[in-house]
Amino acid sequence: MIISVWRYSHLLLAVSSFIFLTLASVTGIALAVDPVTSKMLDYRVADLDRVSLAQTIPVLKKKYNDLQKLSVDDNDFVILEWTNDDGQSQQSYIDPANGKVLGPVEKQSAFFQWMTSLHRSLFLHNTGRLIMAITAFLLILITVSGIILVVQRQKGFRRFFARIERDHFAQYYHIVFGRIVLVPILIIALTGTIISMSRLELINTKQPSLQVDLDHLKTGPAVELKNSETFRQIPLSELQELEFPFSEDVEDYYTVKLSDRELAVNQLTGEILNQQRYPAGARLNALAMRLHTGRSGSIWAIILAISCGYILFFICSGFVIMFRRRANRSVNRFKPDESRVVILVGSESGTTMRFAKSVQQQLMQQGEKVYLTDLDNYHLFPVMEHLIVMTSTYGLGDPPSNARKFQHKLDLCPQHQTVRFSVLAFGSRSYTDFCSFGLEADRWLSRQPWAFRATEVVTVNDRSPEDFGNWCNSWSSETGLTISLTNELLHGAPHDLHRFTVDFKSALSVSDSFLIRLRSVKGPAFRSGDLIAIYPKNDHHERLYSVGRVEGRMQLSVRLHPDGLGSGYLFGLNTGESLQARLVKNRHFYFPKRAPAVILISNGTGIAPFLGMIDENRKKIPTYLYCGFRYQSSFDPYKDFLSQKIATGQLRQVKTALSREDQRIYVTDLIMADSAMLQQQLLSGAVLMICGSLAMQADVLNAIEKIIQGQPGLNMDALLERGRIRTDCY
Repeated sequence: MIISVWRYSHLLLAVSSFIFLTLASVTGIALAVDPVTSKMLDYRVADLDRVSLAQTIPVLKKKYNDLQKLSVDDNDFVILEWTNDDGQSQQSYIDPANGKVLGPVEKQSAFFQWMTSLHRSLFLHNTGRLIMAITAFLLILITVSGIILVVQRQKGFRRFFARIERDHFAQYYHIVFGRIVLVPILIIALTGTIISMSRLELINTKQPSLQVDLDHLKTGPAVELKNSETFRQIPLSELQELEFPFSEDVEDYYTVKLSDRELAVNQLTGEILNQQRYPAGARLNALAMRLHTGRSGSIWAIILAISCGYILFFICSGFVIMFRRRANRSVNRFKPDESRVVILVGSESGTTMRFAKSVQQQLMQQGEKVYLTDLDNYHLFPVMEHLIVMTSTYGLGDPPSNARKFQHKLDLCPQHQTVRFSVLAFGSRSYTDFCSFGLEADRWLSRQPWAFRATEVVTVNDRSPEDFGNWCNSWSSETGLTISLTNELLHGAPHDLHRFTVDFKSALSVSDSFLIRLRSVKGPAFRSGDLIAIYPKNDHHERLYSVGRVEGRMQLSVRLHPDGLGSGYLFGLNTGESLQARLVKNRHFYFPKRAPAVILISNGTGIAPFLGMIDENRKKIPTYLYCGFRYQSSFDPYKDFLSQKIATGQLRQVKTALSREDQRIYVTDLIMADSAMLQQQLLSGAVLMICGSLAMQADVLNAIEKIIQGQPGLNMDALLERGRIRTDCY
C-alpha cells in the first residue's frame, strides 16, 4: 500500500508539471552553454587571493582618470568600469596587477537573454515566476518520491546502488539513470525554488542601506592607499564589487561589497565608516544562484546540462511506463460473481499481464466466462472453479505492487466451494530470488482447505515462451480447457545480435562436457562473468551461458544434455562456422578490481567464467579455486590450464571435489575442511564468488553461514549486500 501511495504521488506530480519541467529542462540545457563558453575566454587572472585592493587601486588610479566600479565575476575575471577622455563609459576585463586591458566585456547575446527570460518567468513576469517556483518545488517532491520508491524497491538505503532486475528499456533506465543524477537534479530543484522564492520576496534578501555619519567624518591623518590596512586585508578573491568615490570630497567614500558583507571606507583615512553583513536570505540566494546557473565552474555547468537532459529522458520514460501499465490493465467482459475462471495477476511492468490477457482471450473464445484482475483484488468468487495465478517477483524477492495484500486477503476470505488452482511464476534465473514470490503464493494457496492443485507450480525464466507453452499444455490436459502459446507471444526476433565464429571446440569428455571458444571481429566488448544468449531455433527459444575471457577469446564450458536444445546446437557447430548471439552484461559477477583475496567456488560447467577471471588476474590477487566435478576425467580438460596459472601466480590454490569417485567428496566438504582459513580470509575482506547449480549455491551459503557464525563483523546479509559474496547460479 505504501509503495502504491508513493508511486501514484510520483506519477501525479510528474503529470501535473511535465509541460513546465520540459520547458525548464530545454532552456536549462541551452543556458548551461553560457557559463561554459564564458569560462573558455582567456581573461582569468591567477592568484587573486594574493592580490589585495591596496595593490590594485593605486595602479588603476594612476592609469585611468575617472574610475567608477571594479568587480570580480564568477569566472574570476576582473572587470573595470571607467569613463574615457571622450566622456564615454567603458567596461573591460583587466589585469589587476598592472591595469592592462585584456578585452572588452560583451553583452549577453539576444538569444541567451530570450532563453533566460523564458526560463525564469515564461515572459509572464510575476505570474510566470510563480509558475516556475511551483515547478521547481514539484521537482523536489518528484525527486524525493523517486528516492523513496528506489529505497523501497532495493529494500533499504544500503542497497540503493545495488543491482536491479533488468526490465523493459524505459523502466530499467528510468531507475538506473535516476540513481546516477539524483544529487544534481535535487540541487537544481532546491536552488531553483530558493531563487524563485527570493524573486517573489518570500525570502528576505534586502539589506538596509549603509548609514554613514557624514557629520563626523575624519579628514586625517591621511593614509596612502597602498598602506591602507583595510584594503590590504581584502584580497580580490573575496571582492564582488568596489564603487569608487565620485570626487575627492571626504563625504564620498569607497563602497566595498564582499561575499558576506558590505563596507563603507573613508577615502582619505582608510577608516571603515560602517559595515553590515548580508542577511542570511541574501547569502543563501547568492549560493543558490551560483549552483543553479553553473557559474561555480564549467564542469558543474556541464553536469547541469546533462542532468537537464536526463530530466527530459525521465519525462519520456515515465510516460512510457505509465502507458504500458494502462495498456496492460485488465478489461473484463464478465463480472466476478459470474465467472467460472478467475485469473489473478501480479505484475510490476505489465509484461506478465500480456500473458494473462492471452489466456483470457483464448478461454473466452471457447465460451468461458473469465474474470482477470490484480492479485490485490482477490475476494469471494461464488462460481469460480478454476483459479490461475500469474505473478512476477519484484525487487529482491518482494511481491509486485499490485500483489502486496494478497496473502492477507487470502487468509481473510476463504472460498465456499472447491477450486482448482495453478500458479505460474515469472522471473529470471540470474537472480537468487528467482520466482520466490510466485513460489510463496503457491504455498499459501496449498494451505487453503478449499484449494486443490490443478498443476504443480511452473516457473518461467526470462519470459520464456517454452516455459509458458509447457504450462499451457499441462493446464489444458488437467482441466479440459484448451490454451496454447500464441504467435503474439512467440514471435518477435531478438535484438542486439552479433555474429560469432567458432574458433575452437574440444572433444566430448567422459562427463559429456566440452569447451568451445568464439571470436567476433566487430562483436561487443565483454568480460568474464558476462552471459551469451543463443537462439538455436532462431526464435524466442533463448539459452544463456556464462562466459570466460581466455587469451582474448570468449570461452564456454558446456555440458551436452540429451536432447538439449542449446548444448546440442553448440556441439553441432564446427570450427569456422558462425552463429548469431546476444551478449548480456552481468556486472554484479565481475572479478573484483581490488580485494585482499578472492575465493572461487563452482561445480560442473560453472567453472567457465572462473577460468577467464583467473586468466585476467594480472594483478595476481591471491585467488583460491574450489571446484566440484563428478569424475576426475571431468576435471582433466582444465588441469593443465590451472597448473599453468598457479605457476604464474594468477592462481594461489585449486582444490577439487569428485562426487562420483570411490571417495565421494562435495564442494561443501572442501569448504568445511578449510573453514578456519576461509573465516580468516572473509574477516580480512576477501570476496567469495559462486557459479554453478542453485542446489550447490544453497549448500555453499549454508556452509559459509556456519563458518562465519559468531564472528563480529561477518553477517551473511551484509556480505551479500556489499558484494562480498557474488553468485551466478542456475
